[in-house]
Amino acid sequence: MVSRDRRRLATARAFSDENRAAKVQAPPMEELTRAEIDGFLDQQIFGRMGCHDAGVTYVVPLIYARDGDALYIFANEGQKTQFARRNPAVCFELDEHDPATRSWRSVLVQGRYEELDEAGAALARAAFGRRFGARTRATSDAKAEPKAEARPTVTFRIWIETVTGRAVRAPQP
Repeated sequence: MVSRDRRRLATARAFSDENRAAKVQAPPMEELTRAEIDGFLDQQIFGRMGCHDAGVTYVVPLIYARDGDALYIFANEGQKTQFARRNPAVCFELDEHDPATRSWRSVLVQGRYEELDEAGAALARAAFGRRFGARTRATSDAKAEPKAEARPTVTFRIWIETVTGRAVRAPQP
């Protein structure tokens, strides 16, 4: 056991020494402008909502549509909605990474959770329609029976209070 730990330590030291010797220069991290952040929010399809309640943090991926300073979301009732009802201060994170160029972008929204009534849900449907186009569910002549365990859908928005973005861009040739 001791000799395996020594080999691991020696490997880690050698790797560290190689990196120092190579003097690898990472591209600088840049702040995104608000226009770049808005463009990124409009390009992406899903992000991750983070919420916190009673000492527990919960992060879940969600599909969204942005309209102005709001992110609209349709989701099943669950832990995220329970947490956000008790603590409406939420965050929403989006990112992308290109392994070929080692470039990446990330945006972090700090905002407020708000459940929507039918009028608000209509705004959300309109935002989704503009973002994703008119898509309809396939229907059959026979009505499907609802599943007993199906959870209700909750429509909500995250009001964007602050937003930050960073990127490491691939060097231009």
